[in-house]
Amino acid sequence: MSNSFPIIFLILAGVVLVFGIGIVVLNRRKKPAPFVVEPVVEPVIEKRRSVKNVLAGAVSSVLGRGEINDTSWDDLEEALLRSDVGIKVAQALLGPLRARVKAKEISTPVELIAALQHDMSARLAGANRELNFDASIDGPNIWLMVGVNGAGKTTSLGKISAQQVALGRKVLMAAGDTFRAAAGEQLQTWAERSGAEIIRGAEGSDPSSVIFDAVQAANARKFDLVLADTAGRLQNNTNLMEELRKVRRVAEKGAGTVTETLLVIDATTGQNGLSQARLFADATQVTGVVLTKLDGSSKGGIVFAIETELGIPVKLVGLGETINDLETFNATEFVEALCSTT
Repeated sequence: MSNSFPIIFLILAGVVLVFGIGIVVLNRRKKPAPFVVEPVVEPVIEKRRSVKNVLAGAVSSVLGRGEINDTSWDDLEEALLRSDVGIKVAQALLGPLRARVKAKEISTPVELIAALQHDMSARLAGANRELNFDASIDGPNIWLMVGVNGAGKTTSLGKISAQQVALGRKVLMAAGDTFRAAAGEQLQTWAERSGAEIIRGAEGSDPSSVIFDAVQAANARKFDLVLADTAGRLQNNTNLMEELRKVRRVAEKGAGTVTETLLVIDATTGQNGLSQARLFADATQVTGVVLTKLDGSSKGGIVFAIETELGIPVKLVGLGETINDLETFNATEFVEALCSTT
């Protein structure tokens, strides 16, 4: 019995070793599970009602009075300004309404709020909010993501990638943010999760070269779309904005065509977002805005300033952290949520 114990022990040890090696090999072969873009169950309007805004409070105050008076106008003007629609837009909205009240066309608070909501929606109507993918061009479409640090460019790019892959398109990411620590690793994770592929350069390398190489690779391998990340930069930094101009120029020197340049703006930045939009548009020919963190901001009124003063459509809005929370901007639902008192 004593002689057989070492043999049994060795056999058991061998079994445990083989089992352990098998588990390690199996785990190494596993690939990260791709994101699945689930259908949105919660109505979009319900998500937008979570937006913290001051306009709804003013609407409640106006509706709570039996008449339209000076306090009604003061409440509405203050709320519009605090919501960051901007002084020009606020005056353009309230001026005609004052005239209609004076002309007796509007006589009750309910009629006033209904007219305000209609005029706000009308200001955002007619914009093309579709992401521009041109299937007729030779070579891949290129979508550039630009914006300041911390706005959510990389995360938004990853979510867009998941949505485009779900549409059946072959997507290649270009890690053009070669300066921020771990930016490449973050984008690599998004590529794996969304089912895209990625081209990365060495840390500190020329971002224009990385994006150019990605476009050439995408063309050779018959990819449909290149999603190009760029390093965040302050809009008033002349040298960095000039570098971004170079990225935009070089991106089209190869086989692809830039069909979208999306400026990512954090909704909590308020009126500073208008300055960002103006300067980035000048540098990179911005075609649309992705407005992030709208679910936690009272600054949603920046949508009006960007669209009416600059003519740049807000195409996507971020309403949360999940893959489904980057959605096409719906102006009617947005205004309804801003004015909702429920």
